[in-house]
Amino acid sequence: MAGVSRAGTPIWEDGGAVVRIGLLTEGGYPYASGEAQGWCDRLVRDLAAHEFALYALSAEPGEESREVAELPDNAWLAGRARLWGPAPGAPGKSAGRRQRRRFAEHFGELAAACAAAPAGECAAGGPTVTDLADRFASGLYGLADLARDGAPLTALLRSEDALRPLEAACHGAGAATAVQRARVPDLVTAADVLEAQLRPLVLDWYGPGGLAAVDLCHAASAGTAALPGLLAKRFFGTPLLVTEYGVRLREHYLAGVAGSSQSAASSQAAGGPPTAFPPAASPSGAVRALLTAFRRALAGETYARADLITPGDTRARRWQERCGADPARLRTVHPGLDARPFTAVPDAAPDDSATLVWVGSIAPDKDLIGLLHAFAEVRREHPAATLRIIAGPGGGAGEAPEAAAYRAQCEVLAAQLFPDEAADDRTAGENPVSFEEIGGPTAPTRLDAYASATVLVLSNGTEGFPRSLVEAMFCGRATVSTDTGAVREVIGGTGLVVPPRNPRALADACRALLADPERRARLGAAARARALELFTDERNTAAFRGIYLELIARAPGGAAGAVGAAGRAGVTGAAGSVGGAVAGGGGRGAAGGVPRPFAWPAEARMAEAAGTPAGGPPGAVRAPSWARADRGCGQPRRTRYGAAGEPAAGQAGRG
Repeated sequence: MAGVSRAGTPIWEDGGAVVRIGLLTEGGYPYASGEAQGWCDRLVRDLAAHEFALYALSAEPGEESREVAELPDNAWLAGRARLWGPAPGAPGKSAGRRQRRRFAEHFGELAAACAAAPAGECAAGGPTVTDLADRFASGLYGLADLARDGAPLTALLRSEDALRPLEAACHGAGAATAVQRARVPDLVTAADVLEAQLRPLVLDWYGPGGLAAVDLCHAASAGTAALPGLLAKRFFGTPLLVTEYGVRLREHYLAGVAGSSQSAASSQAAGGPPTAFPPAASPSGAVRALLTAFRRALAGETYARADLITPGDTRARRWQERCGADPARLRTVHPGLDARPFTAVPDAAPDDSATLVWVGSIAPDKDLIGLLHAFAEVRREHPAATLRIIAGPGGGAGEAPEAAAYRAQCEVLAAQLFPDEAADDRTAGENPVSFEEIGGPTAPTRLDAYASATVLVLSNGTEGFPRSLVEAMFCGRATVSTDTGAVREVIGGTGLVVPPRNPRALADACRALLADPERRARLGAAARARALELFTDERNTAAFRGIYLELIARAPGGAAGAVGAAGRAGVTGAAGSVGGAVAGGGGRGAAGGVPRPFAWPAEARMAEAAGTPAGGPPGAVRAPSWARADRGCGQPRRTRYGAAGEPAAGQAGRG
């Protein structure tokens, strides 16, 4: 059945209705470049039959200075907000006594859950992990309802009303050792950081023209980006899908352990926001402990409430399970890459060439020092072998100071290990190791880099999803990789895998492939076939297309029904300002005069005839109990706080 998109262009529809997705991002699309933008952009463009309302959280000032990606006709920036800078909200608005009392209660619950001692420190009979999770959820949703009732939540979070319960939680019985040392400046910093993390609670994204009008929320991470999706699920029953190609909680742990800007830079390079605090002195251990506990609790709540979680690899899946995700609601969806340019590279010839190629961003965790020592071993058996270290785009003059210093260190080591040797007195010597850049004269494109490789080498000490490895597999190249991240899962027997930070094992594997051209050819052909089967963007898009329809089918009439008559009449709006939501068009009724008799299930019409359900927005439709988004979706626990519009047990009548 044909329909009309928000932009007025004809599109095809699934199941007789345009499906509207609320795409939730933090520090990524449409601001970030690289793979963080890539998978979201490909998803939006390839699923042209769906509409995407993009809600973007900006994690740092530099993001808004970047050029926003050009969105296709089926997508628009419906809302954006900052997690930095001056707090939003009406200046000068003060809270009443009842609002302050409710705030103290709910924020106290949240602070107590974050400050509580971990399981290893708890005495016998102390709160369990489930108790703390329930307490965190009670406080979080209580604050959300308070903000929805019009209370100045931002002002409250930056007032003494927040410092008192925070201090009581940190210095009370059962608090973690790390937070017991918190002083007043630490409490002020912690309150400021929590206010920024909780800003999605006060945004005007939850009206009939905002997230109430989407059929499904798709969060690009389980961090703060998923918080609007949690609220949409609570207020409107909207299904929530969470995709993580890099576990944000793990990145925060690594940044906290390193305590340096390098980890923040690595997080940004991977497509996420920097794990940084407000511009000030390095925060104390107590502040870091509180924020880590908050993010851990928020990730756990997201995993518990999401209808489906799609990790990008087994490593991410293990992290999610450890944080409380139900294995029954985990479904691995590998990242997809555009294979078409790489398939034009011919198979490697089974000859006596001996060129090792490394492609990536130069940084200490790539262990190029170990690669150089391994290459020295390779040269003892293969004197004609060469090593090309090719930095990706942005790895040259604009690279970070830490990366530039590491590159200089590697160049000095290469000069020491392989002094230039001339054939005679008149010939200039050449070093077998070269440092190059994608876009330079010797490697204009990534295709040229991979085409020159006899063996592609990945020496990384840490790794997420190995993009360069998959691209080499598309090109039919044999590979030698270190066993980090998702490498073994990606290779699957089509290449050699060695322990990380082991130059001797790396050298032995490279020598084995250089000495056996036929084995290289067999592995390269198998690698190409595996990559084309598992890691193309077509496969990724097909997986999400099926997941979208599956999740929407579980709750007919629940999410889009909240739009009511206004949405079915085709309300449209323009792009909003920072911190604002935009009235999107459409809904699930007729589009452009095209009848869609099956766009609304029969039970939704029956509910609509009964009138507006209590506690819902005007025109809201409540799905029947068997179709509710909170039934049959693997919800593992009940929280102290009630469902949308209902008070918690024992809280009836409280203001």
